[in-house]
Amino acid sequence: MISIIVAIQAKDRGIGSKNGLIFRISDDLKRFRALTTGHPIIMGRKTFESIGKPLPNRTNIVISRNTDLKMEGVTFCKTLEEAIEKAREIDENIFVIGGGEIFKQALPFTDRIEMTVVESDSPADVFFPDYSEFSKIISEEKHIDEKTSLKYSWITLSR
Repeated sequence: MISIIVAIQAKDRGIGSKNGLIFRISDDLKRFRALTTGHPIIMGRKTFESIGKPLPNRTNIVISRNTDLKMEGVTFCKTLEEAIEKAREIDENIFVIGGGEIFKQALPFTDRIEMTVVESDSPADVFFPDYSEFSKIISEEKHIDEKTSLKYSWITLSR
């Protein structure tokens, strides 16, 4: 199963600004860790650079056209298809974690979207693509972040 895991703004599907996240919600980061630990994660080079290091207890697969990149704890691939193939050799549960262009490429291969929808007006310069074909809600939980008072929902979607 290929899942996208993403946090988006409710108003415009914004996911990032200036190569970083537009909001940090502690419980959402804990959920991200719980869902992805032990599984391969696929991301683009810019997302990897914004994180700055391989995420522990996961197989980190980074997509980049630069074939000279090497780092301990990271597998580099040229294409999403190659990344998915490598991930499938490791585990049947694969998570695509960003960024915007990788999400767009991954949607046709995706079985499920693990989405956090945040009520926020933060400016964004990277946006999640149209996901309207994922119209079946598997689960939904509403929350309020204690630190920021942001309202958000965890929604799991499928086709």
